[in-house]
Amino acid sequence: MRKSLQFTLLAALVLAGLNTTTLAADAHKPPPAADAASTSDFHLPPFPADAHVTQSTTVSGKTLKYTVTVGSLPVRDEKGTTIGEVVFTAYTMPGKDRPVTFALNGGPGASSVYLNFGAIGPKKVNFGVEGDTPSQPATLHDNPGTWLGFTDLVFIDPVGTGYSRALVDDKEATKQFYSTDNDIKYLSRIVYDWLVKSGRMTSRKYLVGESYGGFRGPRITDYLQTQLGVAMNGVVLLSPYLDPAASDDENVSPLPWMLTLPSIAAAHLEREHKLTPQAMASVIDYTRSEYATDLMKGRSDPQTADRVVSKVTELTGLDPLFVKRSGGRLETQAYLREVYRAEGKLGSRYDSNVTAWDPFPYAPHQETGDPILNGIIAPTTSAMVNFVTQTVGWKYEGRYNALSYDVNKLWHEDDDANKGSVSQLREAVANDPGLRVLIAHGWDDLSCPFMASVLIVDQMPAMGDPTRVQVKEYAGGHMFYARNDSQSALTADVQALYGAK
Repeated sequence: MRKSLQFTLLAALVLAGLNTTTLAADAHKPPPAADAASTSDFHLPPFPADAHVTQSTTVSGKTLKYTVTVGSLPVRDEKGTTIGEVVFTAYTMPGKDRPVTFALNGGPGASSVYLNFGAIGPKKVNFGVEGDTPSQPATLHDNPGTWLGFTDLVFIDPVGTGYSRALVDDKEATKQFYSTDNDIKYLSRIVYDWLVKSGRMTSRKYLVGESYGGFRGPRITDYLQTQLGVAMNGVVLLSPYLDPAASDDENVSPLPWMLTLPSIAAAHLEREHKLTPQAMASVIDYTRSEYATDLMKGRSDPQTADRVVSKVTELTGLDPLFVKRSGGRLETQAYLREVYRAEGKLGSRYDSNVTAWDPFPYAPHQETGDPILNGIIAPTTSAMVNFVTQTVGWKYEGRYNALSYDVNKLWHEDDDANKGSVSQLREAVANDPGLRVLIAHGWDDLSCPFMASVLIVDQMPAMGDPTRVQVKEYAGGHMFYARNDSQSALTADVQALYGAK
């Protein structure tokens, strides 16, 4: 079954994701947005001038003093008319030859606040793990996993997210901004324009994209290389959405079920306190061998069904009857309700060991939003608005969109959208023998399962040094960096990539 890109939410907007069975329409609806406004804000006052503030953070006993800049860059059409404005948040430090890293989240419709205040910025707000609540204080604290020690950071909010805005009506904005192709073109130009504006064209350059930002990452890298003449030294893809077509044809192909089984098994191992790379290696081996073969055999071998049910039950700890009725093919949302049904809770597709109460436990389908999505908008929005308007002093009265459901609703897929970004990833690596890529996943993520990237990279030609493109997995889910140990391991792996020759 071909899945619509806009419903695959990659930094997290709706329930569909890499779902392998169609859900009731109501299950896909995001919660109603209060005072929902048009995504086009050309009626609002002009943006203020760029604002700056000096701050410091302490990492491993070392104090880093840096400058924060919040500002905007125009987006112009082919006639030179300004049709939109993109807001960025940059963290820079003095020092010769410091690299610069551009960061994008996904959605479509997500701002970059999750990478900024969750993963790699110098300050952090707590969200995304079991026990976090929307009403907890949105207090920023030093981020021990920040990348600022080895690279300057520029967080980009695509049009319609954060404070970034279209200056045309929604019909024209959909054409210019809310489509897979034009999204890549104008965001690539924003990277180019920031480099020119900041005098950083000769710096080493890196790109990090999370979720749908992982779909953007290879395409932006390829477009910058071949169209704008800007070469990235490295790309980091966090929980990327690289190949939408991988979840197609679940009635025949074993691939959709192969992508999610290892993440479900990882969540079970974690609940049993047995999650290790060694334990997952055997899960991955079974998935790509016996599991795939038995599913392909179907009824041609009457023994396969029993073998699959027995092994999947063992790997997941689920009720054998549930596994049997599923044919060993575990549909994501059904699993997330089943695994915590006895407790009256739901698991999150972004980390199935993060739960919330199910307000409609007897409904035939899930009728509420995702536990993580429902909990992250308030703390991230509150923290970012206060930081930008009060701490940095970029005074603006417009609404801040951490997650824009309007953008997601208006999103338009171009013809090649369902081909994903694997071709562009291969081409970018082939074009530049110096380019290095790290693809990082959380074991428990069912929205963008790690197994997809493992299979994708295994099929890539080595192109010289096979370590130039690596897949790494960590404890946790889609936002695995919310866990301190996983964030620390990621930072070490990224620092090694930046130091590689």
